[in-house]
Amino acid sequence: MATRESNEQASGTGRRALLGAAVLGAGGTVLGLAGTAHATRNPGPGHGRGRGLDSLPVSTIIGHRGASGYRPEHTFGSYQLALDMGADIVEAGDLVPTKDGHLVCRHEPEIGGTTDVAGHPEFAGRRTTKTLDGTEVTGWFTEDFTLAELKRLRAVERIPANRPHNTLYNGRWEIPTFEEVLRWQDEQTRRRGKQVWIYPELKHPTYFRKLGLGLEERVAKILRRHGKDRRNSPVILQSFEPTAVQRIGELVGNPLVVLLDAAGTRPWDFTEAGDPRTVDDLITPKGLKEIADYAQGIGPTLNLIIPRDSAGRLTEPTTLVRDAHRAGLILHPYTLRNENPFLPAEFRRGSDPDAYGDVFGAYRAYFATGIDGVFTDHPDTGLLAREEFVNR
Repeated sequence: MATRESNEQASGTGRRALLGAAVLGAGGTVLGLAGTAHATRNPGPGHGRGRGLDSLPVSTIIGHRGASGYRPEHTFGSYQLALDMGADIVEAGDLVPTKDGHLVCRHEPEIGGTTDVAGHPEFAGRRTTKTLDGTEVTGWFTEDFTLAELKRLRAVERIPANRPHNTLYNGRWEIPTFEEVLRWQDEQTRRRGKQVWIYPELKHPTYFRKLGLGLEERVAKILRRHGKDRRNSPVILQSFEPTAVQRIGELVGNPLVVLLDAAGTRPWDFTEAGDPRTVDDLITPKGLKEIADYAQGIGPTLNLIIPRDSAGRLTEPTTLVRDAHRAGLILHPYTLRNENPFLPAEFRRGSDPDAYGDVFGAYRAYFATGIDGVFTDHPDTGLLAREEFVNR
């Protein structure tokens, strides 16, 4: 999932107060959660018994970049822990290309904040400034490295001020490729005796297409090679660019989701094409009906579900959940996190930026709107909250 939330850059120091229910065992799993029952409360239009999307529980708990509240994001350590905690789906793969055309899993093409590249003197000359979707960004970019070069790097925690514990794992894992993730998915499905789902995102498709590194064709080719390009395949594809979702939909049959940024913003492919529509247009009944012509769901930022006021407190829910369901779309909003700075103001506890607030209160508020799932950095908390909500 892209960095679309203003609170992504929250900072501070201190030690996280661990949530009582999230007791970590020595192996990194959360005790008592691996067998958490699937909820069936208020199923949306794409849920129920069956295959494909119909096989997913409601509300689906999606491990955002794995269990990124506990391990550096987009690493096999983070992905593995998300499964061990019981996540229904793992967002294994924000997909960006290398110089030689491979697809790797990084939050953004700029990797200065998620790898130890700055500590590699041999790559000092690769640091540069580029314009990414209209914004100048300085750092190191995946498209300037071959896959062999990227494999010399190791992942680090992206927001250490909020997650100091995660820095204990800096340097442990390399950057995974999309093909490695698909093989890992098969291995985990065999080991666990149940289908493991993944939820890759196509990052900045217009930007990469202009560089001659089109993502859609590469993703489609790899999915076809692994036999995971069908309607019931356990791979949901997502992007913030509607035209990219349409393009990939012409190449594969996978379930598709259009990600939606904050109200008033414009998808970058619309900006490039001179299309004046904004997210506000896409979430109208007319806009949702158009999305439903080529996608199965939307992934709105949580503020489109329940806006916050100037003090950061939740206000009244919008009609987006109702309107999307009427259009036949599922909703998987992003991103619910345990740490204080990321929660609505009324659910924060104190001012420590790495302490957990009343995350269960936040889950109750969002689940009550009827969402079909939620991206979370803390899958264990999401599963506990779902069980609490369903059984209350």
